[in-house]
Amino acid sequence: MIMFYLFITCLIILIMFFCLYSILPTIIIRKFKLGIIKNTNAAGVALTFDDGPNPKYTPELLDLLKKYGVKASFFVVGSKVEKYPEIIERMSKEGHTIGIHHFKHISSWMLSPLHLKKQLIKTEKAIEKYSNQNVHFYRPPWGHFNIFTLLLSRKYQIVMWSNIFGDWKVQTCKKSLLDNLRASPRKNSILLLHDCGTTMGADEEAPAYMMKNLEVFLKECQKQTQFITLKDLHLQEQQ
Repeated sequence: MIMFYLFITCLIILIMFFCLYSILPTIIIRKFKLGIIKNTNAAGVALTFDDGPNPKYTPELLDLLKKYGVKASFFVVGSKVEKYPEIIERMSKEGHTIGIHHFKHISSWMLSPLHLKKQLIKTEKAIEKYSNQNVHFYRPPWGHFNIFTLLLSRKYQIVMWSNIFGDWKVQTCKKSLLDNLRASPRKNSILLLHDCGTTMGADEEAPAYMMKNLEVFLKECQKQTQFITLKDLHLQEQQ
């Protein structure tokens, strides 16, 4: 019986520590917008894409963006940058902004301060090596923070989103993505989509369906909507 109570006590302590280290900071940071960007001050739409590069879908997405003359921002996974450097080189050459999305797609809830710092540094080095861009932007996977995130990532602008669409699921893309894109604000907004479907909880083919809806959206609003990159906002702030 003593061992049972000892086990329960240790379990409660671990749960409390996890909540204080990860869940509570995430709730506070996101609710009170501490050190993060969820909207822009510009009269335009910032298209952002997470989880790539993907060898099949990211080049197709770059083709689509080029077709409509749209510049976007990509939050990339560092290990994939090293695996597909030619895609990163193309992103940069075509005027897109590239930011950090960890070296592996791991939640900050699971990372010690040391490991979080390594995720940031390794991804930054990979991006700069293949893009010749200085890295200014960071988006943590799943939007998760831990108690050290703001301190360790203070050299970057942490960019969240104003609109997220669940486009990592095929059924969501089929049923509601286009309507939700159409309903999104045409200014001050940061839209989050995904160009890779291999992360946990995603459907592998979801980016194909996302791009079908995105093309309709771009075609409909290309004359009425200004699309901007996060780099544009960064330069405006420096002026």
